[in-house]
Amino acid sequence: MKFEVVIGLEIHTQLNTKTKIFCSCPTSFGEAPNTNVCPVCLALPGALPVLNVEVVKKSIAFGTAIGATVHKRSIFNRKNYFYPDLPKGYQISQFEIPIVEGGSVVIDFEDGSQKTIGVTRAHLEEDAGKNTHYGAESHVDLNRAGTPLLEIVSEPDMRSADEVIRYLKKVHAILRYLDISNANMQEGSFRCDVNISIRPFGEDKLYTRAEIKNLNSFKFIQKAIEYEVARQVEAWEDGVYETEVVQETRLYDADRDETRSMRGKEDSAEYRYFPDPDLLPVIVPDEMMAECVQIPELPDAKKKRFVEEYGIKEYDAAVITAEVEMAHFYEVMIKEGAGAKKSVTWLTVELLARLSGGVTVLTSPVNAIKLGTLVKRIEDGTISGKAAKEVLDFMMENDLEVDAVIEQLGLKQMSDDGALLEIIDTIIAANGDKVEQYRAGKDKLIGFFVGQTMKASKGTANPAKVNELLKQRLS
Repeated sequence: MKFEVVIGLEIHTQLNTKTKIFCSCPTSFGEAPNTNVCPVCLALPGALPVLNVEVVKKSIAFGTAIGATVHKRSIFNRKNYFYPDLPKGYQISQFEIPIVEGGSVVIDFEDGSQKTIGVTRAHLEEDAGKNTHYGAESHVDLNRAGTPLLEIVSEPDMRSADEVIRYLKKVHAILRYLDISNANMQEGSFRCDVNISIRPFGEDKLYTRAEIKNLNSFKFIQKAIEYEVARQVEAWEDGVYETEVVQETRLYDADRDETRSMRGKEDSAEYRYFPDPDLLPVIVPDEMMAECVQIPELPDAKKKRFVEEYGIKEYDAAVITAEVEMAHFYEVMIKEGAGAKKSVTWLTVELLARLSGGVTVLTSPVNAIKLGTLVKRIEDGTISGKAAKEVLDFMMENDLEVDAVIEQLGLKQMSDDGALLEIIDTIIAANGDKVEQYRAGKDKLIGFFVGQTMKASKGTANPAKVNELLKQRLS
């Protein structure tokens, strides 16, 4: 029997506000445990929450980006459950009326096809703290408690791990382009829960789903999905599906490459949602709405513009626009006067190949202006492409300008006709037999003369100029 996989995601992304969602404690990462806390985020008696208006603005921007309905009136609820890192014993979240409802995200495939993934809602809530386990001990750090979260809930429209990763990367890019979250997966500011079920091909019924909790690595998300799908298929084929596949929350163990049961999955009724009596409904004024819907150019629009305006391939445009920092880097190169097509190669192939150990285009020792200048020097014939690689290697280790490196390494191409003709005439005089063979029709011998000229010039001769002058002399 063939099965269809049905997957929906709940993405939790921390919004990059300076302070928490309901208090003035800073939102920071890596601080000493339990230092960025106050009576509000510790849930001390009498402490009252006050909504941070910036989280509302950022959620409106996201809703606009995915073509969703942004509700001018939304409410906060109390979601009741106990967990050691949840000081209040409940989480403030949005249930009946989220600030963002509906919308969609388009994912792209390598063959040029696309698929639209529906978004059910995106609602605001507070993050919990963090538990760290040391053998028999568990330590609780409440610095993260109260950090603003935007939970983005998809429709169950994905049918494979590949589609999930493409969807996650597109949402990740949108968040970064909007600059509403740093979406750093290593720090846990972009993580997701994956809901997976299977069904026989051709059926529309949704079967029991298992939720894999708190995944924050594209690699582990893919592996977790593949394992869980295989587990459910095996249970079905062995006739134990109804007892083995139950509605539950599971964890992925990367060391063992397996998912295992964590706890039973609650239904919404078990959380006993009710409106938070300490928070008034969120009413978005028309002025704020008008301000927040003015969003920057998003990845798909930028990709389309790069193809049309710069004449580069769609694949190259997709690679460059996948990350906002890369797209900005590329445009700075173009503004510096570098050719659009050659810039693609020197950014995506040459520079990226030299970045390692966590170094990105943001922290690269060779910035966009320098790389753009290097490309210009290739295009104006100052240096050859081979010499440019030497220049780039040198600049990765030394903070110097392009022209200074070219001068210091003696890589400037010889383009002066007089100097080149002296070398060419010497080589022709020393190889009379080959001259006769060339003139007799052995055109391929031009390569021999070019090679000898390049050797004599120690690689500094301009190859195009050498070809032109040799053909003149040998004709």
